[in-house]
Amino acid sequence: MSHEILFFGGFVLFIILMLAIDLGLFAKGDKVISMKMATIMSSIWVLLSLAFASVLYFWGHELHNIHDLATLQEVINKHHHNISIIGSDIETNLALYRKNLTIEYLTGYVVEYALSVDNIFVMVLLFSSFSIPEKFYHKVLVWGIIGAVILRCIFIFLGAALIAKFGWILYLFGGFLVYTGLSMLFKKDEEEKVDPEHHPVVKFASKYFKIKPDNDSGHFFIKENHTWYITPLFLVLLVIEFTDLIFAVDSIPAIFSVTQDPYIVFFSNIFAILGLRSMFFLLVNIIHKFHFLKYGLAILLLFIGLKMLLHTYLEAYGFKTVHSLIVIVGILAISIIASLVFPKKDKNPNLF
Repeated sequence: MSHEILFFGGFVLFIILMLAIDLGLFAKGDKVISMKMATIMSSIWVLLSLAFASVLYFWGHELHNIHDLATLQEVINKHHHNISIIGSDIETNLALYRKNLTIEYLTGYVVEYALSVDNIFVMVLLFSSFSIPEKFYHKVLVWGIIGAVILRCIFIFLGAALIAKFGWILYLFGGFLVYTGLSMLFKKDEEEKVDPEHHPVVKFASKYFKIKPDNDSGHFFIKENHTWYITPLFLVLLVIEFTDLIFAVDSIPAIFSVTQDPYIVFFSNIFAILGLRSMFFLLVNIIHKFHFLKYGLAILLLFIGLKMLLHTYLEAYGFKTVHSLIVIVGILAISIIASLVFPKKDKNPNLF
């Protein structure tokens, strides 16, 4: 347990340091984030994510302090890793374990990163519906991502505890993902809208706070005549956090289909979430071009849900985590290529 705490603590400190550097370099004042800057930010987070994969590949066994075959078998059984101990050489088996751990992390990262794209669709709608100036997007997303990291941490370790105690929850998760995938797949392709006045979060906030219709100051709170008001900027932040909770219901069970090690779920989830902010600025002006991506995400959820429901049979036939990674990347690649080869004909290119 002490090794897990040290490994986890080191990871958290690293993330805090990188966030501080990120914010110090790219968040000086309220300004519109350029495509060049968004590309740099996205590249840095992707490279950091891949660098962490190399850490797992060479030192992943240190996470659970595995140095003998008995401990290795115990960890494999506890987290249901789809590998088996071969022979009696500890180094060979540790290498096999680290390789599997790395593939689980990368697969979870790709799944979460892909599902985050759907979150970007919603964010674009929210900023537009609440008439938020583009120069304040970054500020809202910074605080939104920090809140999301905290909430995901709670959800992931709570989910892991529930799965460890009630194994049948995996089948519940799988059924829910299949339902969600089918709902997305057969949802009518129509313009999505957000009604700021009637959104449940806005209604809730209106009951307990006074709202100041100010979109120019860039503040979340404003004090006038000894009275504090919240601004539309803060309302958007609340709605984004609420929306992330909804998306977490899909994405977290999806990653648990890849690995049941809560630390690997957390590592892959957090790296994807931290890269979401820069990916938003990278895709905000071109995301409408990937009109088949939503269908790809629907099929992705269907695949993951069915994998959770049929995991016993798939493992018996030799279906490994690396096969899941290949299928997932294939689904995403096909949906992106199809969107580019068969562009959507739309009278208004700003809508999706």
